[in-house]
Amino acid sequence: MSLPESYIPILIQAAVGLGFVLLSLAGTHFLGPKQQKSNIRKNESFECGIEVEGNARTPFSVKYFLTAILFVLFDIEIVFFYPYAVNFREFGIEGFLAVLMFVSVFFMAFVYVWKRGALDWDK
Repeated sequence: MSLPESYIPILIQAAVGLGFVLLSLAGTHFLGPKQQKSNIRKNESFECGIEVEGNARTPFSVKYFLTAILFVLFDIEIVFFYPYAVNFREFGIEGFLAVLMFVSVFFMAFVYVWKRGALDWDK
């Protein structure tokens, strides 16, 4: 069973891609710098001459991520109001009802977030 002639360029491209990946991995392993035990101090993080305090892997409160997600959610909502604000006379009553429905969905989301306690910063 032989391959059709149209598959040959695809196989050549796949072989060249695989060869490049293998050559790159081997090249970085053999030609790259070697880690030495005496350079542990050299490999520490350094910023502006200030000594390192604590561990960079301390866990953050999920509140920070929740705040960022809520900001993006309610900030993007404002972007969708711009076309309506520019063309509100052309949209008429149908456009007003559509925007009213859009706002009501986001208002329900806001009430849900509020009831779940995501906006209580003291907790």
